[in-house]
Amino acid sequence: MRRWSLSTALGMAAIATALLVVSATAAQAAVRTYYIAADEVLWNFAPSGRDLVAGEALPPRKPLQLGWTYRKAIYREYTDASFRHLKARAPRDAYLGLLGPVIRAEVGDTIIVVFRNNTRLHLSVHAHGMKYDKASEGAPYRDETSHADKWDDAVPPGGGHTYTWTVPERSGPGPMDPSSIIWMYHSHTNETRDMDTGPIGPIIVTRRGMARPDGSPKDVDLEVIAMFAQMDESLSRMLQANLADPATNPQHVSGSSAKLQAANQFLTINGFDYGNLPMITMRKGQHVRWYVLGTMDDNDFHTPTWHGETVLYDGQRANTIMLGFMDMKVADMVPDNPGVWLFDCSQAVHLAAGMTARFTVLP
Repeated sequence: MRRWSLSTALGMAAIATALLVVSATAAQAAVRTYYIAADEVLWNFAPSGRDLVAGEALPPRKPLQLGWTYRKAIYREYTDASFRHLKARAPRDAYLGLLGPVIRAEVGDTIIVVFRNNTRLHLSVHAHGMKYDKASEGAPYRDETSHADKWDDAVPPGGGHTYTWTVPERSGPGPMDPSSIIWMYHSHTNETRDMDTGPIGPIIVTRRGMARPDGSPKDVDLEVIAMFAQMDESLSRMLQANLADPATNPQHVSGSSAKLQAANQFLTINGFDYGNLPMITMRKGQHVRWYVLGTMDDNDFHTPTWHGETVLYDGQRANTIMLGFMDMKVADMVPDNPGVWLFDCSQAVHLAAGMTARFTVLP
């Protein structure tokens, strides 16, 4: 009887200890709220008007090319639910370009996205890798749901929706991953055409216990996010608006989507081409984490390539990695070679089409 009582007491003590651990873990978990709107903006793929890598004029405009500026729908962050004040993006983050705000979480956290659709289109917010219920999926298909569980799939112009995603272990870094990994979020109302229209952004998830208060990994000095994407403006859901607007179609180009396609495709990094990505700057000896994203486009694969430095990817040393459709990869760099270096896609046709950028390593 004593043994049973002692065992029970020990068992109860173990349960109490476990509950304390669970409670402490729950107390550490954060609810991270983001106020994100889809806004219509005029986007210039080469705002300098020059090829900044080659140091020369841009290639001549193709006969059916509208121009270099197009109306797009992109995600932007606001300070609160009134959606009156844009949250300023730090100058060092200008290179993020048309990417939506960086959403961060540590394993165990909950992410809340309060969404407002300020565009003329039905749009949504769909997350990769997160855990959510049907009211927060943001993707319309025959899933046997209806009514309230469908509103999130196609938020109408002027409408809004609150998406709630949780971040369990399976959403965070795996055993062979570094301390943080990247996912993406994007509109999935018309998935293939939404990506050409513009609304897409990154989600960075850090391993439990490895995050700073803002969710960034403790063991990294600098993070860089680069999305390699073909932007096909002939497939954008803003095509008709761009054709009708003299600001985006000063030459009054007309024609069907098929005829316009070849002349209105742009090979971009974060929405910039021909070296117009604002300079990415780091220092020698820093631990720099590069997150690279691929989208759903017709240009097969991309090959992010770093000149003058090397990275560790998947436990291997490299300076070029392969990026597939909707791919999300992480590469770590400790730069040791000061200078201005090329960062590009090494596929010949992509390189020729301006899928180029630069980064600077300071002493």
